[in-house]
Amino acid sequence: MSENRFWQMRPAFAIFDMDGTLVNSMEYWMRLGAEYLKSKGVSDAAAAPVLAVLEKQTISESSALMVKTYGWQRSPKQVADEINGLMQEHYRRDVQLKSGVKEYLRRLHETGTRCCVASASAPDNVRICLTRLGVADDFEFALSSEDYGSKAEPDIYFACAKRFGAQPGAIWVYEDALYAVKTAEKAGFHTVGVLDRWTKEKWPEIREAADVLTEDFQNFCAGTRCPESTGEAASGGLDSLHKRK
Repeated sequence: MSENRFWQMRPAFAIFDMDGTLVNSMEYWMRLGAEYLKSKGVSDAAAAPVLAVLEKQTISESSALMVKTYGWQRSPKQVADEINGLMQEHYRRDVQLKSGVKEYLRRLHETGTRCCVASASAPDNVRICLTRLGVADDFEFALSSEDYGSKAEPDIYFACAKRFGAQPGAIWVYEDALYAVKTAEKAGFHTVGVLDRWTKEKWPEIREAADVLTEDFQNFCAGTRCPESTGEAASGGLDSLHKRK
């Protein structure tokens, strides 16, 4: 489907991934596991088997794996809290929106699209990041894979659909990860594949799997009148960052 046709349809509902889709945060995530394990004295060789499987796991799942693998005398929750603390500092200071995202979200608002976030990140991190960047109020709610499980399964997307009161066929899911695009597509959602440099090697497959593609949100607005950003910060929002089924 062409981008022009996509806009003519005026999507009623949109679910956005955050990391790698709305924000440039993957560089921090890609080194987070290694950073954490190194801080705990785990050698590169011992860390390699765990790091190889972290991509499709939530922090809770990864933490449980680390505790089991290394025989740590601490709970998975304690490990998860420490990992989240490391990443939270990046969300507080470093992570930035992708080019054109703020304008694109405002364009969706103009066309009446209702938006939410479905993120693998912890609820507090989603709220901290999107509030600091001034886009939190563009979303009605946000759900976390920490509550609904990995996006290798569609539970989080179905939970968003339930909150919207809509069927999957009326909802567009924006994702940069191939496995998440495939999960959403198989579950009956429409999909928008978003290019991110950390998943670029999967782009040919994402092109095949997704209904619509965008390499840059700035260009995705081309042909439509995207309102200029005022730079105003949001007053808050995403106050429902907790499990609701």
